[in-house]
Amino acid sequence: MSLLAIKYKRGHLEILNQLLLPHESVYEEITGAEDGWQAIRTMKVRGAPAIALVGALSLAVELLPVSFSSKEELKNFVAEKLQYLTTARPTAVNIMEAAKHLTLFVKDSSSKINDTETVKVELITEIEGMLEKDLSDNKALGRLGAEHMLQLVGADKLKVLTHCNTGSLATSGFGTALGVIRHLSEQDHIDHVFCTETRPYNQGSRLTAYELVYENIPSTLVADSMVSLLMKTKGVHAVVVGADRVVANGDTANKIGTYQIAIAGKEVICQLNIMESHSMLLCPPPALTCR
Repeated sequence: MSLLAIKYKRGHLEILNQLLLPHESVYEEITGAEDGWQAIRTMKVRGAPAIALVGALSLAVELLPVSFSSKEELKNFVAEKLQYLTTARPTAVNIMEAAKHLTLFVKDSSSKINDTETVKVELITEIEGMLEKDLSDNKALGRLGAEHMLQLVGADKLKVLTHCNTGSLATSGFGTALGVIRHLSEQDHIDHVFCTETRPYNQGSRLTAYELVYENIPSTLVADSMVSLLMKTKGVHAVVVGADRVVANGDTANKIGTYQIAIAGKEVICQLNIMESHSMLLCPPPALTCR
């Protein structure tokens, strides 16, 4: 079973405090939107998918015991809480999209359902569905990405480099870019994984390396400045990374340090670019064609 950053059952939410990793694995209870906001703001939880999920689920656990006198009161409560939660990480697109979706959902449900309690429960169910959908999307992305990578590379056992953290700790479970590696490992197609430190916040050394060890995937932590030489001397087949944004023309924006890896990848190997935020696979980008 993959490491879980989010543990949820109706009315109860816990998150793995990622500030304490890799030395301590401590789950903390989130009792409402204020706790969710603090967890996101202080980076106890991070990764665009996980941020959106924790924000929405923190609202769900706060909503459950509350009785509302009217649908209007419920709609206002939800809108205010969601707007507040988006301020915890304004650059995280997933939580913005989730807030828009859930605000419209409760508005639409209120127009169709007369009972306020039923509208509330329908909203909680919709939020819970987000958790299930993210996991399903992650697994599909991992499978498709792995199949595409194997087809492009043409080898049975791959050496893969990854940057930052895009695994279970950044999602509902399994992961996006790291999910591709996880699927390759499950199918016995991994020779070795190299993960970078990812300075200045060290998500690679604190989190990705932790996940790889947890999953018993053969791996090595390397300094960010080693990438070019590593590709040349170790025969890295592919690079898989997250992306905070992917726009219509294929341009991407991601964690500091990704650009230098992309340049090195263009010169040495095929660069695989996984969109973390929307779980989209773009491979290979036009400017990074395999030789």
